[in-house]
Amino acid sequence: MTILPLIEAKRDGQPLAPEALASLVRAYVAGDIPDYQMAAFLMAVHCRGLDAAETRALTLAMRDSGEVLHFAADSRPVVDKHSTGGVGDKVSLPLAPLLACLGFRVPMICGRSLGITGGTLDKLESIPGLTTALSRDRILQQVQDIGCVICGQTGHMVPADRKLYALRDATGTVPAPSLITASILAKKLAARSDALVLDVKFGSGAFMRSLDEARDLAQTMVGLAHDCGLPARALLTDMNTPLGRAAGNWLEVKEAVQCLDGQGPPDLQTLVVECAAHLYLMTERTHTLERARVVVEKCLQSGAPRRRWNEMLAAQGADLDAFAAKLDADRAAPVVAEITAGREGYVTRCDARILGDVVRDLGAGRLRLDAPLNPDVGVSALAKPGDHVTPDSTLVRVHAAQPEQAETALQRLVAAFTVSDDPPPLPPLVAGVI
Repeated sequence: MTILPLIEAKRDGQPLAPEALASLVRAYVAGDIPDYQMAAFLMAVHCRGLDAAETRALTLAMRDSGEVLHFAADSRPVVDKHSTGGVGDKVSLPLAPLLACLGFRVPMICGRSLGITGGTLDKLESIPGLTTALSRDRILQQVQDIGCVICGQTGHMVPADRKLYALRDATGTVPAPSLITASILAKKLAARSDALVLDVKFGSGAFMRSLDEARDLAQTMVGLAHDCGLPARALLTDMNTPLGRAAGNWLEVKEAVQCLDGQGPPDLQTLVVECAAHLYLMTERTHTLERARVVVEKCLQSGAPRRRWNEMLAAQGADLDAFAAKLDADRAAPVVAEITAGREGYVTRCDARILGDVVRDLGAGRLRLDAPLNPDVGVSALAKPGDHVTPDSTLVRVHAAQPEQAETALQRLVAAFTVSDDPPPLPPLVAGVI
């Protein structure tokens, strides 16, 4: 097909027919459209947007670009979760084994880093020996046997999204709401879930900067999911401050394990429990969200999700002995340095955007399509709003590959924190549910 008329039409704000979008997706997957022309189309979409009919057509075309999952008949519902991305967002890691222990089947088909947001696959691949590249049959078998998998798309599953996902990251078109919606839902529809919870983030460290933008995106995604036969709801969550106290691939895995051991940061545990409780309620396991939270928290504290986590890792090739040794090690990166508060008071700001930029530039995220990642760099020991600090208290610990990188990161991170005399008002982590 000839893509130029579509680029020009969308550049000029004209609607595109569903058949044209379907043909576009098929041609791009087949290699008949070069990346530079698809990048121009994505930028036109980013600037002009897609309406509801166009977004639905793009989503279904992406879903139908490859194979879908067909699970055996089973009393366990198939459920899933997806986040629009944020700094330090490692919820999927403890959530998958928790849901499996609650009696669900969980095929989490995830992606890699986009902009300043860490990718779930990148985080998992910091675990020695683990693979996230699984065949469709292996995904189906693991979900059936263990109850959960966290992996990437197969070579034949939603190939359109795999190509577009990487291209968006390299062309500055990640934040387009219609592209976010299509990317997320194409994968989830291909997994044929019975229920989906969406974590739609807003704030300085999110693609949606304001709560209103996040609400609009959530309504679009939930509405389209229901229109496609997938029950869904969205949590609107605050990303002005990073989630948890660590950001960076291995550092987030370590914090996720702490959560499974009952020692994770309160905000991380809260969001893990909320996502699981909403899925528990949506699948009619109970009649109130309050009761669902009680069941979920009891399961999380039982130790069973941590054991299921290890089963999942082993099934995906992880060396559990090497993993345990890495968890016990004081550090993984060669250079560790920190900033202290320098005064007594209360932390009133821990800016997710600045932290995300620094973590990416340390090597934990991508600035270009083919950039390699360093799994061990990032930040930890973050002081969060509301924390009381003394002059010697750590505000942030930097994990870097080289001393020069650590020094540059420390200089930039000073601007991420504000310490004041009085404790700040703390906004709710979950600002609403759609």
